Amino acid sequence: MCHLLAGVWLHSMILCLSACVAYDGHRLLAGGASVNEVIAEMGPPAMRWQDADGSEQLAYPRGPMGVHTYMVYLAPDKRLARIENALVSERFAQVRPGEHDQNAILRLFGPPNPVWTVYYEARDELAWQWLICDDWNRLARFSVLFDGKSSLVRSTLQVPEWRGRDGVAPWCSH
Repeated sequence: MCHLLAGVWLHSMILCLSACVAYDGHRLLAGGASVNEVIAEMGPPAMRWQDADGSEQLAYPRGPMGVHTYMVYLAPDKRLARIENALVSERFAQVRPGEHDQNAILRLFGPPNPVWTVYYEARDELAWQWLICDDWNRLARFSVLFDGKSSLVRSTLQVPEWRGRDGVAPWCSH
């Protein structure tokens, strides 16, 4: 009986680990993998954009409680150009209040956590949030606040995720 249970446990662990292998698409080769291979490896994208030159961008949020959204960039020949984690401080610094709109933010970060999307009627402001791993490897939330009329970014905000033990933001990994 113990051997049977150990075998079931080992099989379950292998299945669990193999299911996570495609999390970031690290097995895909730039210049070699086709769009169909990307989708077979990473699953269907949450969002997809087609550019005028035929290139594409696919968004793979690994949430809602994950701290990664992978952007897959495909060349015009539909081959993988690169994969990037979108939820990093270098991208957060690219947001320009008064210039970027909701579509631009979606292309930068992918879809926000729908549970944390809030409209503030008194300020006519929409807030989108993503769970992130900050530069100190602590869980945090990155927020983008939009003007309700123009849909342009008003401001951004990053705060620690205080759900950890003793009110300290838990550790995470990029």
